[in-house]
Amino acid sequence: MTPTGQRPSGLAQPLGMPSFGRMAAYLGLLLLGALVGVAGALVQSGWFPGGLLLALAGAAGLFVGGARATAARAGALAPAAGWMIAVVLLTSSRPEGDFLFSAGAGSYLFLLGGMIVAVICATLAGGRSSGGPATRLGK
Repeated sequence: MTPTGQRPSGLAQPLGMPSFGRMAAYLGLLLLGALVGVAGALVQSGWFPGGLLLALAGAAGLFVGGARATAARAGALAPAAGWMIAVVLLTSSRPEGDFLFSAGAGSYLFLLGGMIVAVICATLAGGRSSGGPATRLGK
């Protein structure tokens, strides 16, 4: 509590190690992001126009949901990192010549669209708030 009886805002609190629960949530979101990336890679090529929109909408829903569930931007960044790792690993070809992504427009739209959606969701995700009434400094 501050001398005025109000709880300190998130900016006034010292930065420390996140709790075990928060770390577990971020790890779970990272794994969910990888799962959504793999599922989106399969769906976007199966049903081209609708599958691409479904894959990007699923990724956006996970990114926004992670940010809201954790009330932090890191909640959007954790699944975005998992999504990015999974998609980048799926784009690399194997020694046998096998690969999951073709060189079509849909694959490029999925890759670039997913990155754009991740940046938008992480940027627009609200950070922690004090939960109190909005006040202006000096008033």
